[in-house]
Amino acid sequence: MPESVKGGLVLILFGAPGSGKGTQARLLQEKLQLPHIATGDMLRERMRRADEQGERIRGLLEAGNLVTDDLITEMLAERTAEADCSRGFLLDGYPRTVAQAEWIFQCLAGRGMGWVVIHLKVDYNEIIRRLAGRRTCVRCGPVFHQANQPPVYGSGGELCGKCGTSLIVREDDREGVIRHRLAAYDESTKPVLDWMTAQGVPFREVDGAGQSPEEIAQRIVAGAKFA
Repeated sequence: MPESVKGGLVLILFGAPGSGKGTQARLLQEKLQLPHIATGDMLRERMRRADEQGERIRGLLEAGNLVTDDLITEMLAERTAEADCSRGFLLDGYPRTVAQAEWIFQCLAGRGMGWVVIHLKVDYNEIIRRLAGRRTCVRCGPVFHQANQPPVYGSGGELCGKCGTSLIVREDDREGVIRHRLAAYDESTKPVLDWMTAQGVPFREVDGAGQSPEEIAQRIVAGAKFA
């Protein structure tokens, strides 16, 4: 449970790529009325700028590697200093290394903010099924899934149900890249869990599969006792 809430409350969603952190963050944002900070979204915004830093980020992510600690921490420090974060925020995709964990908990303690850490657990075979089945429309943007939200099938293969454009498999949704990302996640985040345990930073493990996203969000809110 949070050590203090006098300076606001931060919910940290922790879990492997494809574990549902983004979906849960959007649901929890609505329930708790706190801003959602997704490091993945921040990185994609930098890539859209197509400057030197953005291209460096693109190269790392498309190879299935993690962005360096100093870069992501600098971006996060800028974002959390904004006014809408004064009473707390939802943090999605951070920390992923021990150095990041040390920084975020020191930062929150220094600002008098409390925290709840939720570790979403999902079997890696399920994660691969989730991610490798995704198909993206590069024209109008929607993401389809071969099992859960099937595309339209025509003479051109898999097509967008909105505009009819042929869908693509994003580079980071290819099975080989997914497996590399999961291996990188294991290598970097197991020490984070060990560090949190050693430092007495409590975290709750929540099954991220087997129930609807809404039911999982309700369990997170009830278990963390935000009410």
